[in-house]
Amino acid sequence: MTLTATTSHTVGPYYHIGLTWLNRENLTVEQTLGERVAITGQVVDGNGDVVNDAMLEVWQANAAGKYDHPEDDQDKPLDPNFEGFGRVPVDAEGRFRFTTIKPGTVEGLKGTTQAPHLVVLVFARGLVKHLLTRIYFDGEPANVNDPLLECVPAERRGTLLAKQDASGVYQWNVILQGTDAETVFFDY
Repeated sequence: MTLTATTSHTVGPYYHIGLTWLNRENLTVEQTLGERVAITGQVVDGNGDVVNDAMLEVWQANAAGKYDHPEDDQDKPLDPNFEGFGRVPVDAEGRFRFTTIKPGTVEGLKGTTQAPHLVVLVFARGLVKHLLTRIYFDGEPANVNDPLLECVPAERRGTLLAKQDASGVYQWNVILQGTDAETVFFDY
């Protein structure tokens, strides 16, 4: 049997048809342990134009720093009221908002410690493959020794930092292309 390779396709514009039932903008329930945080932002392209059909997929550890995943064998407690997963569509202005908890530090490779962070996958029209990035919390002391942040040039790290405003809400934007302002995305 001979199989013919098929062409690549972008993730849009109709990805939302099968995914909207998975949208979850509040990753917490009343019993979830940890400090609640709200994160807002906007997805724009390199010209600053709104990307109004993007979706963010968020994965994270719980407040103790443990993922709700069978391969996370850290000796840390699981929170039965926190799955650590959400899907957040943007609105017509490219804005998003989600509520979660601030995760704990996570054990990294070779005994390193990763600062509290959220793993974010970005889906949008025109992308053949979703983009992988992270959200770190500005001012978090553990950021100084995070092994992944250390790999990012100092002048680019700000694109990964959510900054808390006067109301306590964290602000973080996704810039899909450009030079210095483009969000840092990681290969995997």
